[in-house]
Amino acid sequence: MLRIATCRPLPEPDPDENLLLAALAARGVAARMVAWDDTNESWETGATLIRSTWDYVHHLDQFLRWIDRAARGLLWNPAAVLRDNVHKSYLLRLAAAGVAVTPTVLATRGSQQSLPDLAAAARWHDVVVKPAVGAGSFATHRLQDVSSADSRRLFDELLAQYDMLIQPYLESVEGHGERALVWIDGAFTHAVRKTPRFAADVEVVSEALPIAADERVVAEQALAAALAGAGGGAGVDTHDLLYARVDVARDARGRVVVMELELVEPSLFLLQSPLALERFVTAIAARLV
Repeated sequence: MLRIATCRPLPEPDPDENLLLAALAARGVAARMVAWDDTNESWETGATLIRSTWDYVHHLDQFLRWIDRAARGLLWNPAAVLRDNVHKSYLLRLAAAGVAVTPTVLATRGSQQSLPDLAAAARWHDVVVKPAVGAGSFATHRLQDVSSADSRRLFDELLAQYDMLIQPYLESVEGHGERALVWIDGAFTHAVRKTPRFAADVEVVSEALPIAADERVVAEQALAAALAGAGGGAGVDTHDLLYARVDVARDARGRVVVMELELVEPSLFLLQSPLALERFVTAIAARLV
């Protein structure tokens, strides 16, 4: 039986969960949802598909140990990919590999780095700050005045607890929108438009959308660079990768840039694309043979 790793309680509903369970059952694949931190589960054997383990950001060391346990059986995505992707410093590695990404500064937890100084060095005034290990909109904030006392206080409080990313706010997310490009078993299937989302906001997404040619190019470059560097440069074959999501936006000049490359537990917006759901289930069934 396939285990689908989740967390309990879920911090928010997962629209993909029931769809996936029903589609797997229709294909004859027995599957059950199991919280990743369930100590009664024999994770070292059998097959595990990661889906909604969204609370791992609060228990990273435990989650990494769990990945190693589950990887003794069958695990998707592969452990090397997961380990590389849990910390958003991967954006810096993608940029170093020549991939167009949202300009990003990493501030290390517990350091005395100043938000006004970091923003001034990058010539940014309107920024987004978020933990480098995060899911959803956890502790993500837009700070339109980086020099204000409130902005400095918030950033200092977060930096005392987490590695933090600082990025310029891209105004295109309000119009064209951030686009989430879904990749399943070797191909991009569809995209959705996401509205800007900050701490405590509810995610709002569109129906399935076609993927623009320039979005596809950048997303493919990001995925290739991430896989090439996975596991300390050992690389991972695309045949081993089951799912991915590349979130992109457009900068002030209209160029596509990667906002995030999600390879651990991204929503795949299967409700928006029955064809993507079918492709996902077919790929899962083939891997279990």
